[in-house]
Amino acid sequence: MSLTDNELRDVVKLLESGKPLPDEYRFKLFADKREVELVWNGKTNEVCNIVLPFQVIEQVDEPREETKKSLQGDLFDMRGRQKSDWTNKLIWGDNKLILSSLKNGPLREEIEANGGIKLIYIDPPFDVGADFSMDIEVGDEQFHKQPTVLEELAYRDTWGKGADSFIAMICERLSLMRDLLAQDGSIFVHCDWRVSGYMRLIMDEVFGVNNFRNEIIWKRGTVKGAKAKGYQLARNHDTIEYYSKSESCMYNRLFLPFSDDYKTRFKKNDNDGKGNYRDDQPIGTRSVSSIEEMKKTGKVFLDANGKLKIKTYLSELDGIVMDDNWTDISEVNVMSIERADYPTQKPESLLTRIMEIASNEGDIVADFFCGSGTTLAVAEKLNRKWIGSDLGKFAIHTTRKRMIGTQRQLKESGKNYRAFEILNMGRYAREHYVGINPNLNDDQKQQQIAQREQDFMDLIIKAYRAEHSEGFKTFQARKNGRMISVGPINLPVTRLFVEEVLKECIEKQITRVDILAFEFEMGLFPKIQEEAKDRGIDLALKYIPRDVFDKRAIEKNQVVFNDVSYIEIKPKVKGRSVAIELVGFSVFYNQDTIDNAAESIKGSGTKLVVQNGQIIKVSKTATGIINTEIITKKWTDWIDYWSVDFDFESKKEIIRKKKEDGEGYEELWTGDYIFENEWQSFRTKKDRSLDLTSAFNEFLTKGSHKIAVKVVDIFGNDTMKVIEINI
Repeated sequence: MSLTDNELRDVVKLLESGKPLPDEYRFKLFADKREVELVWNGKTNEVCNIVLPFQVIEQVDEPREETKKSLQGDLFDMRGRQKSDWTNKLIWGDNKLILSSLKNGPLREEIEANGGIKLIYIDPPFDVGADFSMDIEVGDEQFHKQPTVLEELAYRDTWGKGADSFIAMICERLSLMRDLLAQDGSIFVHCDWRVSGYMRLIMDEVFGVNNFRNEIIWKRGTVKGAKAKGYQLARNHDTIEYYSKSESCMYNRLFLPFSDDYKTRFKKNDNDGKGNYRDDQPIGTRSVSSIEEMKKTGKVFLDANGKLKIKTYLSELDGIVMDDNWTDISEVNVMSIERADYPTQKPESLLTRIMEIASNEGDIVADFFCGSGTTLAVAEKLNRKWIGSDLGKFAIHTTRKRMIGTQRQLKESGKNYRAFEILNMGRYAREHYVGINPNLNDDQKQQQIAQREQDFMDLIIKAYRAEHSEGFKTFQARKNGRMISVGPINLPVTRLFVEEVLKECIEKQITRVDILAFEFEMGLFPKIQEEAKDRGIDLALKYIPRDVFDKRAIEKNQVVFNDVSYIEIKPKVKGRSVAIELVGFSVFYNQDTIDNAAESIKGSGTKLVVQNGQIIKVSKTATGIINTEIITKKWTDWIDYWSVDFDFESKKEIIRKKKEDGEGYEELWTGDYIFENEWQSFRTKKDRSLDLTSAFNEFLTKGSHKIAVKVVDIFGNDTMKVIEINI
């Protein structure tokens, strides 16, 4: 540190008066070898190192043709399920926690055993106006799906504060991605004019200038489709920053086909079977020995001026070496079969090129902002293993449908494909949000848990807009004449829990109750409500949304607690075979009101609202007359997807947690079972029809079997029902 006496006095005075130091002192006080450094408000070198266990909530393995099962070896059982080797992973949740848990947790061993992650592609959300909104088909109408509160507040409001908040967010995640990459791995980060300048500097900061490979310019479409505003040129390209983890990285050189104009230069032909050639290239600086060898083959000759020239045959060339200016890939066409109507969707051809450059068959590729699943679909088609994640529940659902569609395409063409599983960190993520310090001793943990759970209870009650109540065993609040019971933070609400609630209702003559929970024991609804009704109790079960963990959402009264949906099914048994018919589905959503919608319409127009489980179109004429029309004509209008597990409880959900002594991991059963998706029917953009009866599935043994049915509604929320049949 080289400060003069005067500078030292100035520093002390500024610090004593609480004033900031001029920028020049940062370099004088803190020596740093870097000549250029990216600095932002709140910059820190701290990177998340939390490890949370992943929960497998669903495994998807499309039934294979019987004739192919014998060819699958030991990777698959007799029912076509994948038993061993890598299973692709689609993860729902905050990618900071996901990346940290992948990097530091037991799943890292599985990743490394499969060669590590060779390629990461991300297209992080940066458009605060459109990244999470979607148009959903409802009958003959389109319902504009706004982002969930969590998506809106976690992404838009945070990033909308300015460049420093975006840089802080992406920098930490890029650091985690760098550490996850294989030593010869690469990363491609997609951005547009809004953040491309920042992104290049951030990537230099995280990956190092020496590991910069290319700044790829992707021309999205035609100039006709690019709009210019005011005094500016039409914006018609995106930027893809390409970096590697080390200076030695995997790279496959790609070539583009020759243009017709280029081919016209190869006009001459000696009719010797070698094809057309051009002879205007000088011999250059080739060695004498190589020139003599080429003379023997007739490729070197003297031109009219006595200069040595070389014949270049078109058939010997692979094509034009690909550069970093990509003008031959268009955006996803409106009529394209791959179009998922996802706002940030990129064309599969773009991801195909990236994957072919920086990965090989069998490699793991990852996308931690997977959106509609383009990266994963391309990886599946190119025989790559994959990991994808997204914060948006609807994005995960869209990707699930797309990947099943991709599996079906591969199956029809006789190609192999892998099972994939859907994971989250559910209850464990909630423990993290509540804020338990894992480094405390057991007594301190219990004290902190008690305090945090009370804080959590206060948070839920406030979000539900209820009032605290004292003097009850199972109730914590009341609202509009109904008692409120909040389930545990890290466990599903069980039948035993509900029985205790009902017992207190009878003791104290309470007739109306709401139970709020993150999860309910499978098969609990609607049977428990029917039992409560027989006892004279109006019982409502409501899901606590993840949005409650954002205090701003609570302050804005934006948190919506949805009722548990109702599924009605009927098994059809023929001998040892069974099929499932879906005969009923009810939802009880409320989102906005007719009055609010009418008031928000300026002049004339229409708006869709959700009220009492119905989507209603509110119309307003120029004269102010309000008309309403129910859009959801029948119960099937609410269903986007449904699937069946014909042998539920055959596969326990096992998690791996680090042992208390820190040496290795132990496997623990969570008490839950994995839903194995064996048959499904869902709507697509091209086909809005839905099969309401599954295919028959043959059971090989007599006796009792549990069958689980999962329904996903048009908002992406899922409900499950379990029944028991005898064969």
